[in-house]
Amino acid sequence: MSQPTPYTDSRDIVHFIGGARREASSGRSQAVYNPALGSVARQVQLGSVADVEAAVASARAAFPAWADQPPLRRARVMFRFLELLNEHRDTLAAMITAEHGKVFTDAQGEVTRGIDIVEFACGIPQLLKGDYTEQVSTGIDNWTLRQPLGVVAGITPFNFPFMVPMWMAPLALATGNCFILKPSERDPSPSLFIAELLQQAGLPDGVFSVVQGDKTVVDALLTHPDVRALSFVGSTPIAQYIYETGARHGKRVQALGGAKNHMVVMPDADIEQAVDALIGAAYGSAGERCMAISVAVLVGEVADRIVPRLAERAKALKIRNGMELDAEMGPIVTREARERIEGYIALGVEEGATLVVDGRGHRVPGHEKGFFTGGTLFDHVTPAMRIYKEEIFGPVLACVRVKDFAEAVELVNAHEFGNGVACFTSDGHAAREFARRIQVGMVGINVPIPVPMAWQGFGGWKKSLFGDMHAYGEEGVRFYTKQKSVMQRWPASIAKGAEFAMPTSR
Repeated sequence: MSQPTPYTDSRDIVHFIGGARREASSGRSQAVYNPALGSVARQVQLGSVADVEAAVASARAAFPAWADQPPLRRARVMFRFLELLNEHRDTLAAMITAEHGKVFTDAQGEVTRGIDIVEFACGIPQLLKGDYTEQVSTGIDNWTLRQPLGVVAGITPFNFPFMVPMWMAPLALATGNCFILKPSERDPSPSLFIAELLQQAGLPDGVFSVVQGDKTVVDALLTHPDVRALSFVGSTPIAQYIYETGARHGKRVQALGGAKNHMVVMPDADIEQAVDALIGAAYGSAGERCMAISVAVLVGEVADRIVPRLAERAKALKIRNGMELDAEMGPIVTREARERIEGYIALGVEEGATLVVDGRGHRVPGHEKGFFTGGTLFDHVTPAMRIYKEEIFGPVLACVRVKDFAEAVELVNAHEFGNGVACFTSDGHAAREFARRIQVGMVGINVPIPVPMAWQGFGGWKKSLFGDMHAYGEEGVRFYTKQKSVMQRWPASIAKGAEFAMPTSR
């Protein structure tokens, strides 16, 4: 691969409303950093209630004509959008690396997984097919159809500034809704680029809008009477707030929260394969993934074999600017996030865990002001410790030792989060029992990060998901549509006289 071109645009990041870039009306802005350099790269203008009102009004005006389009015509817009995304994949990846910090090759993977959802949305004519039953009663037929909700919104996190919006917007648009995106203010550039590519693909003005901002914008979307549904990905406390507030205002809400993903390593596992999996899943993207493995559950004597190998690999991580193609881990997204992560490391030492590898104070030559920290490894972590119970969201791997399979399953099931989990084993029966018994939404067997493909749907259990439906896949189609049931009969089959009994098929 040739050296990628970095993203250096220094213009203010603004809204996209009614088919055009639009300055924020609030007069407020916030710095957007290049985390590898630790310097301000650009400013994002923060929205107001008036900006949300403008976006909703634009979407409301565009909705009737867009919803009336045949699904095939909406799919053709998605096909053109798909072509443009493939054409500009590396541009999007460079934006992500510039503002999030993840390594360029990982950013390319993020873009690819987002594109997968757009490909799935291109099949919307098939996905919107209803059911039909002839002669449910004498002379009566019954069928169901799915229709769009209207104006819907998405609030997306910093760690996947392209992929997570793609979990939402393509299906919302393909099913006939108008969509308002509120991206993270930490890495908002991809959101504007998405809007412009959709416009190039032929999406009518007003159907897709971007409102930059903070809690002011979030609350305005949550309380606006014309926003029918809202999808969110972020931390559990905010997910619960989004769910409760949205539901109280009569909205359909899908709020994906935090995680503490475990990987159980059985004594019969391939040790080198397990080490590779743990290193990549714990330290990839600097641990800033909701599906990152943050707890290694080591069963029996496997702990003494695996911890030294993990320590050796954690110390050897290639940590540098993500635009360098041999980088394995980039910086943390912000200085504040790094301080929080390193605060947890200090807490782990205070709690009595064994600090095997300490990533604090890591410096990258030529990037001394960057928000870097190293990979950290703890051993002898217990379930009572905060570094076990709480989501750190950084490159910190905690090793917990258990005596057997049953204790491992009990440990995972007792945790308040249930997003993702993995089990590494060579025993098919153990794998089957693990998959059946574990109380987690996404399970990997010898797969460390079991993120489902576009047609399967993404979602956790317990405090990792608030709402009834998972993201994307057929669950996403259901989330962005409402079912209507139609029964019909024609005059020739109608019996004479009023009917006072409940109609039946008998």
